[in-house]
Amino acid sequence: MKYGNLILEKKEYVQVKHLLNLSGFTEDVETKKSFVKFIEELKTAHVLDEEDMPQDIVRLNSIVTVASYHNWEKTIQIVQPAEKDLKANKISILTPMGAALFGYAEDDQVVWNFPTGPKELKILNVIQNAANSSLNITQQ
Repeated sequence: MKYGNLILEKKEYVQVKHLLNLSGFTEDVETKKSFVKFIEELKTAHVLDEEDMPQDIVRLNSIVTVASYHNWEKTIQIVQPAEKDLKANKISILTPMGAALFGYAEDDQVVWNFPTGPKELKILNVIQNAANSSLNITQQ
């Protein structure tokens, strides 16, 4: 992990904690395990002011290119649950993939338990843009 711990912006940290508390989790055991791990990682996260945030951190509305070691690569946008749109590759923060990437940095390798089993991912690219929420991301 590039920075040693997750890096989160203060307002997003509060927002994500609130979303997790409201979500009530899920009935799916593997997805529940993913959220438990995410909550544990949030406990040790470095929480920074907006002006101190590195540009290579996966945040809400970040456009992220991620690859697995099974020749799979995809560009997605991490969004709030109400903004999710799988056809536009907008993934909710309250999905295993959203939770797995949030707070990590470009070039980080992430090992996460997904509903299909554990996967190792590499974050290839992170783009920050306040207008990201209106972009339509095409699948690679």
